[in-house]
Amino acid sequence: MDMPRNQFKQAIAAGRTQIGLWSSLCSSYAAEAVAGCGFDWVLLDSEHAPNDVPDLMAQLQAMQGSPTAPVVRVPWNDPVMVKRVLDIGAQSVLFPFVQNVAEAKRAVAATRFPPAGIRGVAGTTRATKFGRIAGYHHKADAEMCVLVQVETKTALDNLEAIAAVDGVDGVFIGPADLAASLGHLGNFAHPDVQAAISDAMKRLKAAGKPGGYLTPNEEEVRRRLAEGFTFVAVGSDIALLARGGEALAKKFKS
Repeated sequence: MDMPRNQFKQAIAAGRTQIGLWSSLCSSYAAEAVAGCGFDWVLLDSEHAPNDVPDLMAQLQAMQGSPTAPVVRVPWNDPVMVKRVLDIGAQSVLFPFVQNVAEAKRAVAATRFPPAGIRGVAGTTRATKFGRIAGYHHKADAEMCVLVQVETKTALDNLEAIAAVDGVDGVFIGPADLAASLGHLGNFAHPDVQAAISDAMKRLKAAGKPGGYLTPNEEEVRRRLAEGFTFVAVGSDIALLARGGEALAKKFKS
């Protein structure tokens, strides 16, 4: 069998806009449904959603064959967790709360086999098509997409250095935690937070590194795309369900 190519990695490296959706429902059924909606990528979250490895594997299986690329957000910059996620077939990983060069290098190393990194070597895994991809261990590194999440003032201070780490493919600006770090907990619409996000993208453009973002606000989505953000999630499955359900109930009960 051939090594699966990481189309998402190629797209953001080429500067092609990628519109995505956050998925927090922890359901293979939901993942299959949203994978057919027309998004370029779907983020399978295990930081702020109760997703464990078997759940993630079922969602990756449900998305297989769709034109939508899965991206897995691991709960922490933990090489053991990353190893397990890669073994089930993930090729694009978002690392939360990366604040400096050392942490960015740790994230990259977790996705690379020795001598380039520390990823554990296993043979008969879903990632290797159960041993059917010839030379998998020599080809896998090139298809890994490492996205690091910058979401504190400390991380912003180190932005260019983090972006320059070899193997970091994109930098995602996390608005909620960034707002908290800047003293505006729960208010990422605050002018100071919004200005910091815009400035971060300007600096990423100067560094030649793709930037990512998440917002359900249409006006902000269009503004962020105009600023140069490359991979932008425009909503979440759980919010679509909750807000859509509320609207439907209100329509008939008001």
